[in-house]
Amino acid sequence: MSQPVSSLIIVQPARLLARVLRGDVANVEFGDALRLVAALGFEELRVTGSHHIYGRPGLAEQLNLQDRRSKAKPYQLRQLASLVRRYNLSLEANE
Repeated sequence: MSQPVSSLIIVQPARLLARVLRGDVANVEFGDALRLVAALGFEELRVTGSHHIYGRPGLAEQLNLQDRRSKAKPYQLRQLASLVRRYNLSLEANE
């Protein structure tokens, strides 16, 4: 009996950012979403239950991400896209 192969494809933050900004927010792996917010300069402030709260220096607003069956919630990715547009955020230089 063979083991199921899990998906180990890691999406590049730049590609994921472009995808999220065009509104394609369904079926985004939670780990990929975490790498994207880190690449945008957000830092994890705390974890309360399933809520991962992120902040970024210079931003008064915080971002909440939740893992739902290993996927990021689409409405939270839309909120991220809104923050990126509102504050003209870009990926860190090392990405």
